[in-house]
Amino acid sequence: MLGANAEIIKNINLAFLKENKALAAIGGKCVYLDKDKAAAYLLEKAGCRLYNRAKAIELCDDKMLTHAALCVSGVNMPVTVPAPLCYYADSPITEEFVSCTEERLGYPFVVKQNRGSFGAEVELIKNREEFLLAENKLRLTPHFYQQFIAPGGEDVRCIVIGGKFVCAMKRKSTGDFRANIELGGRGERFEADEELVEMCELAAKTLGLDYCGVDVLLSRDDKKYLCEVNSNALFSEAERVCAVNIAKKFAELIISE
Repeated sequence: MLGANAEIIKNINLAFLKENKALAAIGGKCVYLDKDKAAAYLLEKAGCRLYNRAKAIELCDDKMLTHAALCVSGVNMPVTVPAPLCYYADSPITEEFVSCTEERLGYPFVVKQNRGSFGAEVELIKNREEFLLAENKLRLTPHFYQQFIAPGGEDVRCIVIGGKFVCAMKRKSTGDFRANIELGGRGERFEADEELVEMCELAAKTLGLDYCGVDVLLSRDDKKYLCEVNSNALFSEAERVCAVNIAKKFAELIISE
């Protein structure tokens, strides 16, 4: 429709090293929907222009890196405590870490694995017993703990393309503190105010994203907290409820460059 040819390629034998050079099975521009960071970097070294770039994908794929990258940007985020990185399953859980985390976050709080999609591996911790169970289970998995923003069960997914805010969708769940559509949440159009638009555009700019979905939590007093940023956010539900052709806007950005 826009006069450009496109080809769908699976993430098999995309790129490799030979004679100290990166070689790729594709060239030109690539809408990179995978989270394989190594392949993304190799494709860029071979001359491909990725949407999004490898560094941006890396920062978004690891949620703790996302928060670290945004912490001096002015974007408001929940209080966040990274868990100690452990290499041995029998590493002790220290009273100092437990008590400091409890003091900083207060129950209930949320535990998240650094990597994960669709709300998977995100749990609500209500007391010390659940805290210790989660910490034991995730000893060898990068994870972090985060302030719970009440009331829970809803958030706002905002789409940003080319650094510009496009639309916002409120997601609601009646049976889960997570609002993900994949977990049964329902979407509805949301009218974003200037503060929300600026927050999302700033997050996308700071992370170097061409396209993204920014998930924002709203507290009971309407304060906004950035929850996470998705470099390959699904958009079919947002297109439906917001009546915006997101795919076309993304394609127009790519063609314009």
